[in-house]
Amino acid sequence: MQLPAMRLSRFMIATALVFGAMTPAFADETAPADALPGGATTWQKKSGRMAFTHHSANMTFEKRLDFKLGEALFQRLWVTAPTRTKAADGLGPLFNSRACNGCHIRNGRGHPVDENDPSAGATSMLLRLSIPPQNDTDRELLASGHASTLPDPVYGGQFQDFSIPSIPAEGKVTVRYDTQTIELADGSMVELRHPTYGMDDLAYGPLHDNVMISPRIAPPMIGLGLLEAIPDKVLLASADPEDDNGDGISGRVNRVWDIAKSELAIGRFGWKAGMPSLDQQNQNAFQFDIGLSTPLYPNGHGDCTEAQTLCRGAPDGNDPEFDNLEAHNQITDLVLYYTRNIAPPIRRNASDPDVIAGREIFNSIGCSACHTPSYQLPERSDMPEQSGQVIWPYTDLLLHDMGDGLADHRPEAGASGTEWRTPPLWGLGRAQEVDPRAGYLHDGRARSILEAVLWHGGEAKPARDAVTFLPSSDRSKLLAFLKSL
Repeated sequence: MQLPAMRLSRFMIATALVFGAMTPAFADETAPADALPGGATTWQKKSGRMAFTHHSANMTFEKRLDFKLGEALFQRLWVTAPTRTKAADGLGPLFNSRACNGCHIRNGRGHPVDENDPSAGATSMLLRLSIPPQNDTDRELLASGHASTLPDPVYGGQFQDFSIPSIPAEGKVTVRYDTQTIELADGSMVELRHPTYGMDDLAYGPLHDNVMISPRIAPPMIGLGLLEAIPDKVLLASADPEDDNGDGISGRVNRVWDIAKSELAIGRFGWKAGMPSLDQQNQNAFQFDIGLSTPLYPNGHGDCTEAQTLCRGAPDGNDPEFDNLEAHNQITDLVLYYTRNIAPPIRRNASDPDVIAGREIFNSIGCSACHTPSYQLPERSDMPEQSGQVIWPYTDLLLHDMGDGLADHRPEAGASGTEWRTPPLWGLGRAQEVDPRAGYLHDGRARSILEAVLWHGGEAKPARDAVTFLPSSDRSKLLAFLKSL
């Protein structure tokens, strides 16, 4: 696949593939099945802080070229239009990052804005904005599913704290933490942080009186193609929206608008399962995070609203040579292949007795009711790397009420203000190895895995309470299991 103005030659990439020791070692055959969370796609070499940067281990040699091209585009720094480099211009005018990996640092999870240095910007997190329906037209738009939310009339659907020259950024994100201390049954004390987010130095006037704000850190990028390959029927079979089995767990699918198919589809990507496909998730990020037009989101001005006239009037990078887009099909297809094939790393210490005991505790206290351990994927000729794999992501991809403590009070399609999609747990124990600043939960408030567990409420409250009553030795085993994922 040939890209105009690509600065990474195929010879350079092929040389790197041949001499770069890209073929992984094989795992210990005596290790438990869940030691390979991505099945044959699992990256099995020791990789440290680069653990989330490798291709599916079962990828053919020929396809590694497309993976490396997609990686180069994922890392590309976009520039302001117009420039002579037409294939890389069109940034903004408003944006949150100049590159995909600016938020997804080494493909890991993000971190919240620095409480003590808001001027640095929210480099791997963002604030989603929306308002309640204002009239019957708004209500019909939401009811039909054509829109998942309604944007702020001035600031749009996302708050952008960076901009190109001559266009004011929308403002700065701030955070303030209030703390509370939780005492566990064995006398251990754990401090939890509750964030309050604000937006200062607003450049375009006040926000809507009823604006709803949802902070989101960048999620890890591993295993996304494997999650995409889980059939809809499997998700529907595990959903129990009315809790018919009486176990207190009422997971349900979110249904969102699939732009490519022009129909409602099951959401599976994003913190509230707001995106139906990985391609739409990627293209949405191109449009709203970087300000680039794509086949699904062709606006050259990104998230600039009609009220932001200077932003709307700025030059864009839409060019007839590239289908009148800034990130055209060749780019989005290569990025799709790349993001589908970022491999989960092999688990560490999967055979350790404490880890195995921790897994039993995880199951016995009810964590696996939402964090479904494994799936058998079907055979798929269109996704050969993912085809037929047995995977261990520890998620049901369903929405669950997590209680007021984690609520953002901002609905998204069918998700309420207290509901969140169960996040996959694979790679959990490597998050702060990949980036020491990485936070846990949707807004990064939790600084440790234990803090994240203690924030669980709603449907997860019984499991959370069980953790608080565990003897310290059992809690250590549970955490050893989670850190092994």
